[in-house]
Amino acid sequence: MGNLFCLVLLLLCVVRGVAQTSTSSTFHINSQRLQSTLEKLSEFGRNPDGGVTRLGFSETDMAAREYVTALMKQAGLEVRVDPAGNIIGLRAGSEKLPIILFGSHIDSVLHGGNFDGDVGSMGAIEVMQALKDGNVKTRHPLQAVVWTNEEGNHFGIGTLGSGVASGRLGPEILTTKDEQGLSLADWLRRYGQDPAHLTDARIPAGALAAYLELHIEQGPKLYESKVPIGVVQGIVGIKRWNCVVSGAANHAGTTPMNRRKDALAAAAKDVLAVRDVVRAEEGSQVGTVGYVKVSPGAINVVPGQAEFPVELRDLDVAKVDRMWEHIQQRFAETDKAETVETRCNLLDRSESARADPRLQDPIREAAKSLGLDTVDLPSLAGQDAQEIARIAPMAMIFVPSKDGISHSPKEYTSWEDVGNGAEVLYRSILLLDARLERK
Repeated sequence: MGNLFCLVLLLLCVVRGVAQTSTSSTFHINSQRLQSTLEKLSEFGRNPDGGVTRLGFSETDMAAREYVTALMKQAGLEVRVDPAGNIIGLRAGSEKLPIILFGSHIDSVLHGGNFDGDVGSMGAIEVMQALKDGNVKTRHPLQAVVWTNEEGNHFGIGTLGSGVASGRLGPEILTTKDEQGLSLADWLRRYGQDPAHLTDARIPAGALAAYLELHIEQGPKLYESKVPIGVVQGIVGIKRWNCVVSGAANHAGTTPMNRRKDALAAAAKDVLAVRDVVRAEEGSQVGTVGYVKVSPGAINVVPGQAEFPVELRDLDVAKVDRMWEHIQQRFAETDKAETVETRCNLLDRSESARADPRLQDPIREAAKSLGLDTVDLPSLAGQDAQEIARIAPMAMIFVPSKDGISHSPKEYTSWEDVGNGAEVLYRSILLLDARLERK
């Protein structure tokens, strides 16, 4: 009887030990240290009224990059800057395997916030520091990356650094000039790079085993549902058109209402048509008309021309195309009713990017091991991960953003959520390192 009792007690201890191994709230990353680095980063380009203006390819960006580079070196990384200006810190692995890459960006929009991009960049460096502190060895080499000019406020080229790395962008961008007349090539030289070697920043096929990116949601779902971790399903495709409505400018006092060819009145109907079509079916799709330019723009002249952009976003590109067909039908109806003509030209398109299930599952498991709930959701904003998905499996970890606000001085993510996201990133990387197939 005594032996049986001891056997049962031993089994209970083993079961309890397994449970403690699979579920542990003990953090490996240092949340206070991460908060400190984020607060220090916020000083570079800080605005007097709050928030930050730290555009890619600017003096404030250069100063922030020096700070980030120093942090990478403190974490024991071998740091280099590639010809596109991306900062890359390497931690060697024990085997000759493809790299697990993770990171984000530190540039901001005009009068932006201190969490978009920054959380993922500082989180990646904190993961590297925690691995060093714990003397953790990984099979795969690991790289932390800070991408250049993700926001694209400077030169109007978004996801620039990751776009060059993926091969989407090439030497054709080098002659692009900013408002001061400086070219992108000029700025790369300021960053210590030789523009002639821009394409050397491309990541070779097969070089990456996986890419992970920690980011604030930039939407309200996590915050409102009080779910701490979002597992990104994919990043939406975006299509943009420029539309011009042509009517006839005429004297506002002498042109009867029933004989007018009012371009602005027609454009107003078109704007509402975009909203109506996008709202007509369930889903997370969005459609936006950001402005209307009216000509001649005088108080006593019937508008003869109105110009406006249309932007559609969804994870399902077929849905975007379907919505655009319906919108064009509505535009044609308005043209007939208002006796005007509307022509639209495609301005830009970016394909949607699906996250890889082999990378999503470890994120869910890592969150579960911390006792954190997760929800699957799309990224409705463009991301560097969208570019890297062209050349490697990718996944993203979202943390809540208060009221869904981003690109604003009011952008805020609690330090608890920031720490949770970084710890999930840490654990996800180790799970991937152990499970990804050997090649």
